[in-house]
Amino acid sequence: MKYCFLLGKSAGETVLMLQEAFKEEALSKTQVYEWYSCFKGGEMSCEDQPRSGRPSTFQNDENLDKVHNAINTDHRRTTDEMSEINGLSWCSCQRTLMEDLNMKRVSAKFVPQLSTEDQKNNRLNVCYDLREQVGNDPHIHSKVVTGDETWCYGYNLETKQASSQ
Repeated sequence: MKYCFLLGKSAGETVLMLQEAFKEEALSKTQVYEWYSCFKGGEMSCEDQPRSGRPSTFQNDENLDKVHNAINTDHRRTTDEMSEINGLSWCSCQRTLMEDLNMKRVSAKFVPQLSTEDQKNNRLNVCYDLREQVGNDPHIHSKVVTGDETWCYGYNLETKQASSQ
């Protein structure tokens, strides 16, 4: 566009040239006319200009360490609690956890139970007994019903956040 402007082409001619060269990926007519307006006003730079508004101050090493230490201290903390503890906004804490620390909240629905030594030995003995019975009666498989245990803990929860324990 800048090249066409310097050659003295009109914005309409530039739109047609861009559409011919880039097809569907070409800039829209409105965008070309906006650029031409900037060029006519003397602004020939294509770089982004500084924008007004409040700069982002939450992303610094100090705040990152605060959030990281707070979540390592107690991983059950909610984003609300994190923002209150660290004096940061909710969005800042959420963004730090998700983007900078690559963390996400996971809610556990089933809690696995690890077997005790006695339970492991009992299962081993049952397997030995079954192997011995198979040796004595080859059709024992038709009489065996197998299964496994699933432990589901029931909690009387007050909030949805508490369920993520």
